[in-house]
Amino acid sequence: MTYNVAILGASGYTGAELIRLIATHPSIKIVGLSADRKAGLEMSAVFPHLRHLNLPTLTKIDEMSFDDVDLVFCGLPHATSQAVIATLPEHVKVVDLSADFRLRDTAQYTKWYGKEHSAPELQKTAVYGLTEFYRDEIAGARLVAGTGCNAATGQYVIRPLISAGVIDLDQIIIDLKTGVSGAGRSLKENLLHAELSEGGHAYAAGGAHRHLAEFDQEFSLLAGRDVRVQFTPHLIPANRGILATVYLHGDASSIHAAYAAAYADEPFVQLLPIGELPSTRHVRGSNFCHVGVVADRIDGRAVVVAALDNLTKGSSGQALQNANLMLGLPETDGLMSAPVFP
Repeated sequence: MTYNVAILGASGYTGAELIRLIATHPSIKIVGLSADRKAGLEMSAVFPHLRHLNLPTLTKIDEMSFDDVDLVFCGLPHATSQAVIATLPEHVKVVDLSADFRLRDTAQYTKWYGKEHSAPELQKTAVYGLTEFYRDEIAGARLVAGTGCNAATGQYVIRPLISAGVIDLDQIIIDLKTGVSGAGRSLKENLLHAELSEGGHAYAAGGAHRHLAEFDQEFSLLAGRDVRVQFTPHLIPANRGILATVYLHGDASSIHAAYAAAYADEPFVQLLPIGELPSTRHVRGSNFCHVGVVADRIDGRAVVVAALDNLTKGSSGQALQNANLMLGLPETDGLMSAPVFP
């Protein structure tokens, strides 16, 4: 059986990544693509690397028909998704790649995003889209909220350790480096080549980054108590990739064993031998997350490093992984391509 999908906001990086992945999917067909400012263009004009594919012409959302659409990927800007998803027919399943439905408490959405949530009743039905930890809920959901890419990376490190009780929950530091594609495709002065290349910088330090809201929500819910991590992201001159270095109070062997138990049957989370550390170059273009553990020279402390591709496992790949579950398809369909190297 073939399922029909539409991608809203297809002219962004996550839209292009979804198209690239779905192109090899055995059971999903793209029947609609929207991009308001580029409506009327062919995808080959927006993303020449996709010119070999037979794709629908880009159109405006209000000109699309959803009668024969089974699932929609929504790659629209924050706040826009709420209004659009609320108008979609009830038979259409939705995977939202924006931040609009990630926070269960709409008051927290207002706090972190500076505006009232326009679809609070819809929020109550949304399932948080970190596939490895919400698999059963996702399979039965109509609306899945994709995670933030930074938030996903940090959670792959921390969640199994909270469940296993092997770290001090009040001593967690996440130092994260991210590629520039995570900032989207819009023109921004600080993302110009001359402004970004040959350097790197921290941003949103001290607790200002919005993905902290996801850490607070998910870690506290899992632990049954407030958990507040220190988190500083850094922008690096790379197109793709996230590398999170996490400093923990806990025994390295026990931490490694907790990952081995948690991820033994997970197709996309790969635990490295203890003492070996991952690199973004080894996950580029793939839906894999690599996790490595080393013991610190100070007894009772450990360093964990996780690497994933922000556009794939951190966003569009995870979205397709969720869509597979929602449509009753094998979770790995369209997602087992090896990373691109070098």
